Amino acid sequence: MKPIENIDDVILALNSIIEESLRTGSTLGYFAVLYQKVTIKVKEEIQNNYFDDGPRMEKLDVVFAKRYIDAYFAGKNNPVTHSWNIAFTEAKNNNHLVVQHLLLGMNAHINLDLGIAAAEISNNTNIVELEDDFKRINEILASMVDEVQNGLSSIWPFLRKLLLWLGQADNFLVDFSMKIARDGAWNFAKEIVAVDKNDWPETIKVRDKKVADKTRLITDPGKVLNFLFQIIRWTERGTVADKIQKLRR
Repeated sequence: MKPIENIDDVILALNSIIEESLRTGSTLGYFAVLYQKVTIKVKEEIQNNYFDDGPRMEKLDVVFAKRYIDAYFAGKNNPVTHSWNIAFTEAKNNNHLVVQHLLLGMNAHINLDLGIAAAEISNNTNIVELEDDFKRINEILASMVDEVQNGLSSIWPFLRKLLLWLGQADNFLVDFSMKIARDGAWNFAKEIVAVDKNDWPETIKVRDKKVADKTRLITDPGKVLNFLFQIIRWTERGTVADKIQKLRR
Protein backbone atom coordinates (compact mmCIF):
# COMPACT_ATOMS: atom_id res chain seq x y z
CA MET A 1 0.00 0.00 0.00
CA LYS A 2 1.31 3.46 -0.92
CA PRO A 3 2.22 5.91 1.87
CA ILE A 4 -0.71 7.95 3.17
CA GLU A 5 0.14 11.62 2.77
CA ASN A 6 -3.18 13.33 2.09
CA ILE A 7 -6.93 12.85 2.40
CA ASP A 8 -7.22 11.26 -1.05
CA ASP A 9 -4.71 8.62 0.04
CA VAL A 10 -6.91 7.97 3.08
CA ILE A 11 -9.96 7.43 0.88
CA LEU A 12 -8.03 5.00 -1.34
CA ALA A 13 -6.67 3.07 1.65
CA LEU A 14 -10.17 2.75 3.10
CA ASN A 15 -11.34 1.48 -0.27
CA SER A 16 -8.67 -1.23 -0.11
CA ILE A 17 -10.02 -2.35 3.26
CA ILE A 18 -13.58 -2.38 1.91
CA GLU A 19 -12.61 -4.43 -1.16
CA GLU A 20 -10.65 -6.91 0.97
CA SER A 21 -13.62 -7.23 3.32
CA LEU A 22 -15.93 -7.91 0.37
CA ARG A 23 -13.61 -10.67 -0.86
CA THR A 24 -13.19 -12.30 2.55
CA GLY A 25 -16.64 -11.63 3.98
CA SER A 26 -15.15 -9.71 6.91
CA THR A 27 -17.39 -7.63 9.16
CA LEU A 28 -14.51 -5.15 9.45
CA GLY A 29 -15.78 -3.74 6.17
CA TYR A 30 -18.80 -2.20 7.89
CA PHE A 31 -16.77 0.40 9.75
CA ALA A 32 -14.49 1.02 6.76
CA VAL A 33 -17.51 1.92 4.59
CA LEU A 34 -18.87 4.29 7.20
CA TYR A 35 -15.47 5.87 7.76
CA GLN A 36 -14.90 6.39 4.05
CA LYS A 37 -18.21 8.26 3.80
CA VAL A 38 -17.24 10.53 6.67
CA THR A 39 -13.77 11.13 5.19
CA ILE A 40 -15.29 12.16 1.87
CA LYS A 41 -17.53 14.57 3.78
CA VAL A 42 -14.52 16.04 5.61
CA LYS A 43 -12.76 16.54 2.26
CA GLU A 44 -15.82 18.36 0.89
CA GLU A 45 -16.01 20.62 3.93
CA ILE A 46 -12.31 21.46 3.70
CA GLN A 47 -12.88 22.50 0.09
CA ASN A 48 -15.92 24.54 1.20
CA ASN A 49 -13.81 26.42 3.80
CA TYR A 50 -15.96 25.04 6.61
CA PHE A 51 -12.95 24.88 8.91
CA ASP A 52 -10.86 27.79 10.21
CA ASP A 53 -7.70 26.08 8.98
CA GLY A 54 -8.27 23.65 6.11
CA PRO A 55 -4.66 22.41 5.76
CA ARG A 56 -4.48 21.74 9.50
CA MET A 57 -7.72 19.76 9.32
CA GLU A 58 -6.43 17.67 6.44
CA LYS A 59 -3.33 16.96 8.51
CA LEU A 60 -5.52 15.94 11.45
CA ASP A 61 -7.65 13.77 9.18
CA VAL A 62 -4.58 11.98 7.82
CA VAL A 63 -2.95 11.42 11.22
CA PHE A 64 -6.30 10.31 12.66
CA ALA A 65 -7.08 7.91 9.81
CA LYS A 66 -3.60 6.40 9.80
CA ARG A 67 -4.09 5.18 13.35
CA TYR A 68 -7.03 3.06 12.16
CA ILE A 69 -5.49 2.01 8.84
CA ASP A 70 -2.16 1.08 10.46
CA ALA A 71 -4.00 -0.85 13.17
CA TYR A 72 -6.02 -2.72 10.55
CA PHE A 73 -3.02 -3.84 8.51
CA ALA A 74 -0.87 -4.51 11.59
CA GLY A 75 -3.58 -6.29 13.53
CA LYS A 76 -3.08 -9.61 11.81
CA ASN A 77 0.55 -9.96 12.84
CA ASN A 78 1.60 -7.22 15.24
CA PRO A 79 0.35 -5.83 18.55
CA VAL A 80 -2.20 -3.02 18.34
CA THR A 81 -3.95 -1.07 21.06
CA HIS A 82 -6.21 -3.07 23.34
CA SER A 83 -9.24 -1.16 22.05
CA TRP A 84 -8.57 -2.11 18.44
CA ASN A 85 -7.60 -5.64 19.38
CA ILE A 86 -11.03 -6.13 20.91
CA ALA A 87 -12.76 -4.64 17.86
CA PHE A 88 -10.80 -6.93 15.52
CA THR A 89 -11.42 -9.98 17.71
CA GLU A 90 -15.13 -9.26 18.04
CA ALA A 91 -15.33 -8.93 14.24
CA LYS A 92 -15.18 -12.73 14.17
CA ASN A 93 -18.27 -12.99 16.37
CA ASN A 94 -21.15 -13.80 14.03
CA ASN A 95 -23.70 -13.18 16.77
CA HIS A 96 -23.13 -9.41 16.77
CA LEU A 97 -25.36 -7.07 14.83
CA VAL A 98 -23.93 -4.77 12.17
CA VAL A 99 -24.49 -1.81 14.48
CA GLN A 100 -22.43 -3.45 17.22
CA HIS A 101 -19.49 -3.95 14.85
CA LEU A 102 -19.78 -0.30 13.81
CA LEU A 103 -19.83 0.94 17.38
CA LEU A 104 -16.79 -1.17 18.29
CA GLY A 105 -14.85 0.64 15.58
CA MET A 106 -16.21 4.03 16.59
CA ASN A 107 -15.29 3.36 20.21
CA ALA A 108 -11.63 2.63 19.49
CA HIS A 109 -11.21 5.30 16.86
CA ILE A 110 -13.03 8.25 18.42
CA ASN A 111 -12.49 7.59 22.12
CA LEU A 112 -8.79 6.74 21.74
CA ASP A 113 -7.34 7.68 18.35
CA LEU A 114 -8.93 11.10 17.88
CA GLY A 115 -7.40 12.60 21.01
CA ILE A 116 -3.99 11.19 20.15
CA ALA A 117 -4.16 12.57 16.61
CA ALA A 118 -5.14 16.03 17.87
CA ALA A 119 -2.20 15.99 20.28
CA GLU A 120 0.22 14.83 17.59
CA ILE A 121 -0.46 17.85 15.37
CA SER A 122 -0.41 20.32 18.28
CA ASN A 123 1.56 21.37 21.31
CA ASN A 124 0.55 22.53 24.77
CA THR A 125 0.54 26.15 23.61
CA ASN A 126 -1.37 26.03 20.32
CA ILE A 127 -3.84 23.21 20.93
CA VAL A 128 -6.43 25.77 22.03
CA GLU A 129 -6.44 27.08 18.45
CA LEU A 130 -7.68 23.68 17.32
CA GLU A 131 -10.76 23.58 19.56
CA ASP A 132 -13.32 25.17 17.23
CA ASP A 133 -12.29 23.02 14.28
CA PHE A 134 -12.17 19.99 16.56
CA LYS A 135 -15.81 20.64 17.42
CA ARG A 136 -16.62 21.00 13.73
CA ILE A 137 -15.02 17.69 12.83
CA ASN A 138 -16.96 16.12 15.67
CA GLU A 139 -20.16 17.45 14.13
CA ILE A 140 -19.21 15.56 10.99
CA LEU A 141 -18.37 12.47 13.02
CA ALA A 142 -21.81 12.76 14.61
CA SER A 143 -23.26 12.15 11.17
CA MET A 144 -21.93 8.62 11.57
CA VAL A 145 -24.95 7.94 13.77
CA ASP A 146 -27.31 9.03 11.01
CA GLU A 147 -25.37 6.93 8.53
CA VAL A 148 -25.77 3.94 10.84
CA GLN A 149 -29.51 4.44 11.10
CA ASN A 150 -30.06 5.16 7.40
CA GLY A 151 -27.65 2.59 6.01
CA LEU A 152 -28.96 -0.26 8.11
CA SER A 153 -32.62 0.32 7.30
CA SER A 154 -32.37 -2.00 4.30
CA ILE A 155 -30.75 -4.72 6.42
CA TRP A 156 -33.22 -4.69 9.34
CA PRO A 157 -35.73 -1.86 8.88
CA PHE A 158 -37.51 -2.28 12.19
CA LEU A 159 -34.51 -1.90 14.52
CA ARG A 160 -34.84 1.82 15.19
CA LYS A 161 -38.61 1.54 15.72
CA LEU A 162 -38.07 -1.24 18.23
CA LEU A 163 -35.33 0.64 20.05
CA LEU A 164 -37.48 3.77 20.24
CA TRP A 165 -40.39 1.69 21.49
CA LEU A 166 -38.15 0.36 24.26
CA GLY A 167 -36.79 3.85 25.00
CA GLN A 168 -33.24 2.69 24.34
CA ALA A 169 -32.31 4.26 20.99
CA ASP A 170 -30.80 7.50 22.29
CA ASN A 171 -28.80 5.77 25.01
CA PHE A 172 -27.41 3.04 22.80
CA LEU A 173 -26.87 4.77 19.46
CA VAL A 174 -26.30 8.40 20.38
CA ASP A 175 -25.28 8.87 24.00
CA PHE A 176 -22.64 6.15 23.95
CA SER A 177 -21.20 6.76 20.55
CA MET A 178 -21.14 10.53 20.39
CA LYS A 179 -21.80 12.54 23.56
CA ILE A 180 -19.31 10.62 25.68
CA ALA A 181 -16.83 10.38 22.82
CA ARG A 182 -16.78 14.08 21.91
CA ASP A 183 -15.98 15.46 25.33
CA GLY A 184 -13.69 12.57 26.18
CA ALA A 185 -11.62 12.88 23.01
CA TRP A 186 -10.99 16.60 23.47
CA ASN A 187 -10.19 16.27 27.16
CA PHE A 188 -7.81 13.43 26.37
CA ALA A 189 -6.12 15.51 23.66
CA LYS A 190 -5.47 18.28 26.19
CA GLU A 191 -4.29 15.76 28.76
CA ILE A 192 -1.79 14.02 26.54
CA VAL A 193 -0.37 17.17 24.93
CA ALA A 194 0.38 18.54 28.40
CA VAL A 195 2.67 15.67 29.40
CA ASP A 196 6.25 15.02 28.36
CA LYS A 197 6.57 13.02 25.13
CA ASN A 198 8.37 10.29 27.06
CA ASP A 199 5.21 9.84 29.14
CA TRP A 200 2.86 9.52 26.17
CA PRO A 201 3.00 5.70 25.97
CA GLU A 202 1.90 5.30 29.58
CA THR A 203 -0.78 8.00 29.24
CA ILE A 204 -2.12 6.29 26.12
CA LYS A 205 -2.00 2.90 27.82
CA VAL A 206 -4.17 4.15 30.70
CA ARG A 207 -6.66 5.71 28.29
CA ASP A 208 -6.66 2.60 26.11
CA LYS A 209 -7.72 0.45 29.06
CA LYS A 210 -10.63 2.77 29.85
CA VAL A 211 -11.76 2.78 26.23
CA ALA A 212 -11.42 -0.99 25.96
CA ASP A 213 -13.56 -1.40 29.07
CA LYS A 214 -16.36 0.53 27.31
CA THR A 215 -16.70 -2.27 24.77
CA ARG A 216 -18.79 -4.20 27.27
CA LEU A 217 -21.52 -1.60 26.77
CA ILE A 218 -21.58 -2.63 23.12
CA THR A 219 -21.08 -6.38 23.27
CA ASP A 220 -23.25 -6.90 26.35
CA PRO A 221 -25.72 -3.98 26.60
CA GLY A 222 -28.08 -5.68 29.05
CA LYS A 223 -30.70 -8.41 29.12
CA VAL A 224 -33.41 -6.51 27.26
CA LEU A 225 -31.22 -5.40 24.38
CA ASN A 226 -29.37 -8.72 24.23
CA PHE A 227 -32.68 -10.53 23.82
CA LEU A 228 -33.89 -8.03 21.24
CA PHE A 229 -30.61 -8.19 19.34
CA GLN A 230 -30.81 -11.98 19.15
CA ILE A 231 -34.20 -11.68 17.49
CA ILE A 232 -33.01 -9.00 15.08
CA ARG A 233 -29.86 -10.97 14.25
CA TRP A 234 -32.02 -13.81 12.98
CA THR A 235 -33.78 -11.41 10.62
CA GLU A 236 -30.76 -9.57 9.21
CA ARG A 237 -30.84 -9.78 5.45
CA GLY A 238 -28.00 -10.99 3.27
CA THR A 239 -24.39 -12.06 3.61
CA VAL A 240 -21.66 -9.90 5.11
CA ALA A 241 -20.72 -8.78 1.60
CA ASP A 242 -24.37 -7.92 0.88
CA LYS A 243 -24.53 -5.79 4.02
CA ILE A 244 -21.29 -3.99 3.15
CA GLN A 245 -22.71 -3.13 -0.27
CA LYS A 246 -25.94 -1.85 1.28
CA LEU A 247 -24.00 0.37 3.67
CA ARG A 248 -21.91 1.56 0.76
CA ARG A 249 -24.88 2.96 -1.19
